[in-house]
Amino acid sequence: MTNREFDIVVFGATSFVGKILCDYLLHEHVEPNLSWAMAARSEKKLNDLKESLGPAADAISLLIVDSSDDSSLESMCERSALIISTVGPYALYGEALVKSCCQLGTDYCDLAGEPQWIRRMIERYDADAKETGARIVNSCGFDSIPSDLGVKFLQDQSKEHFGHYCDRVKMRVKKLVGGASGGTIASGLNLYKEAANSAEIRREMQDPYSLCPAGHQLSARQHNVAAEYDEDFDAWVAPFIMASINTRIVLRSNALLDGYYAEGFLYNEAVLTGAGKRGEKMAKRLALGMKLSITALALAPIRWLAVRFFLPSPGEGPSPEQQRNGHYDLRFIGKTKNGEELRVKITGDRDPGYGSTAKMLAQAGISLCRDVDKGKVGGGFLTPAAAFNDKLITRLIDNAGMSFELESLLPVATVDGSSVAESHGELD
Repeated sequence: MTNREFDIVVFGATSFVGKILCDYLLHEHVEPNLSWAMAARSEKKLNDLKESLGPAADAISLLIVDSSDDSSLESMCERSALIISTVGPYALYGEALVKSCCQLGTDYCDLAGEPQWIRRMIERYDADAKETGARIVNSCGFDSIPSDLGVKFLQDQSKEHFGHYCDRVKMRVKKLVGGASGGTIASGLNLYKEAANSAEIRREMQDPYSLCPAGHQLSARQHNVAAEYDEDFDAWVAPFIMASINTRIVLRSNALLDGYYAEGFLYNEAVLTGAGKRGEKMAKRLALGMKLSITALALAPIRWLAVRFFLPSPGEGPSPEQQRNGHYDLRFIGKTKNGEELRVKITGDRDPGYGSTAKMLAQAGISLCRDVDKGKVGGGFLTPAAAFNDKLITRLIDNAGMSFELESLLPVATVDGSSVAESHGELD
């Protein structure tokens, strides 16, 4: 690892997210003394990308690598300490690279939101990664860094102020402005296709612990959010489409960290729709729309029509202006068995799926290279919370337009019956 030519190779540099990520590394966050390269299968697209990035890209090496060519993948892995992969759908194009990284001891980060694929990779290559020391960290974009590191940040605050962790945590989406790219939609459609053709995957999608390690012993019944009233937020909520992957990542973190949060740890995510009748109507409308969409997209003819006439193609996505104007605001509440409560706010200054995701993924790769000691965090399939330390949160705040804020603390009542909350910012 110490003699490898590159610290990082961005594989899929010509993809929609890959282009944003490379531009970010060249023009928005130039990490000192970082040697990195851009890789993709098309030499022409790579040269076009390099030219579009301007003089700052002159010193960046280009690697021609095809996800279906094992020898080119192995050569790339042998030359780099870490690979950042944006090549999706991962279930279609991602396995060969993960296999090479695991067998050659090369660290790896991606933005996969495909739990069925992540589970297969863990089953097939976790033993190899542990033997070679390769740290494999999936879901380092909007799914699932804000959720996973948000819970970790909340739990660290709980430990500091209350002396123990929360056994119940909720995440609620207060605001989310952004668009979808064709690559993300293609990954989702492939999951629907796989589920339609496999009873095993359909059963797996009903199991919130599907990504937890074998023998994890976690069995707390997790709550599936519907259109419902949430007393903690005094508002109606609806299901959040990304909860499927985020919840599994957060629960895997709990298992990997040896009951870091709690043996009976409960976690769920939802979208805030507001109070009163208006909030109720919106929640029910969103819940019904999601249910109908999932049912419809399980049917091959409807998937074909959607791809053919309505949905963006891979390589398409939000404009630079839409990325800059996008943003998100996530709220977390945690409660302990003793009745203590705290609230956390996490925000991002770009559209979540692309502008912000590219920055998160870049910082995750840099942090895994620079901040995470292999002697302390060994090889295997990790989650963001299990792989990274507080230095990544600092990087995200300083360099990726994110905020992690403790809003309020509510301790339990004292012996004389009084209770005083420590306030760290006003809840709105």
